[in-house]
Amino acid sequence: MSRGSSGFVVRRATALDLPAILALGGRSLGWRDDDATAAHFAWKHSENPFGRSPMWVAEADDRIVGFRTFLHWELSADGDVLRAVRAVDTATDPGFQGRGIFTRLTLAALDELRADGVDFVFNTPNDQSRPGYLKMGWTVVGRLPVGVRPTRLRGIPRMLRARTPADRGAVPTDAGVPAATVLADRTRVEALLAAAPRPAGLATHRTPAYLAWRYGPPALHYRVVAAPDGPEAGAVVFHLRRRGPALEAVVCEQLIPPGAPSVLGRLLTRVAGESGADYLLRLRAPGDRPARQGFWPLPRVGPVLTAREVTRRPAPTLAGWALSLGDVELF
Repeated sequence: MSRGSSGFVVRRATALDLPAILALGGRSLGWRDDDATAAHFAWKHSENPFGRSPMWVAEADDRIVGFRTFLHWELSADGDVLRAVRAVDTATDPGFQGRGIFTRLTLAALDELRADGVDFVFNTPNDQSRPGYLKMGWTVVGRLPVGVRPTRLRGIPRMLRARTPADRGAVPTDAGVPAATVLADRTRVEALLAAAPRPAGLATHRTPAYLAWRYGPPALHYRVVAAPDGPEAGAVVFHLRRRGPALEAVVCEQLIPPGAPSVLGRLLTRVAGESGADYLLRLRAPGDRPARQGFWPLPRVGPVLTAREVTRRPAPTLAGWALSLGDVELF
């Protein structure tokens, strides 16, 4: 526990703080005061198979005025599993803005994460929050390369006008099947992951438990299209969202055995045809050719990846990472 010069105390949060944390999220971030918000928070921070999220609060006048948490994440590279965290939810009471609460909470958290053996932290902050992270030692890795594939000619004008941030909520669809239906079959998912090629860079440590947790909740509306021979022969995870006038299909995962590009092509065509989206969106993997599977690069559009060493330096260049949109999108 530490006391700031502005009269607030920073300490590790406990389970008893949860109602006050959710109330703070309502005051500063617009979170709804309902069971769905509480359930989403619990899924995100308590049920994560990589571990429960450590949380810190700032307290003043016997009430919580600041909150910061990091989401445990595992990344694999060359057969090693690295312990990382994602810098995610943070909130400051509107009446306490400008007192350094965000910085104090973040630096206090990093000290404890170091003691816990976390290797590094990464996130994709927006233009407004990025300068604050850079002042605390984060470095810009680079802009993650986005690829887009129009699904029909009439969707191209909507795509060109879609220059606003995407809506946070997903658009329900009957395309494919619910992700939980496919990902609950642990045997088939294990077979698919065992057959999938090893990513050429830092990638999320995908396990059946991770995929079921990440994409399974019905409220998030993730869907899967799978190969006719079953998901072990190939599967694509996606969801729909609005971006201005456009409806985009976000390709979150491409789980395809090696040597099966035609399977991936057919599955992406199914997403395009069944979803009614104006275009498909995905991150381009290292080594992708621009026109592979019909995706073309969108310059200066992708999220900016930043990282900070905790006990171990992450990959220094963008080429050392192999992330999907499912790894970095807000949820």
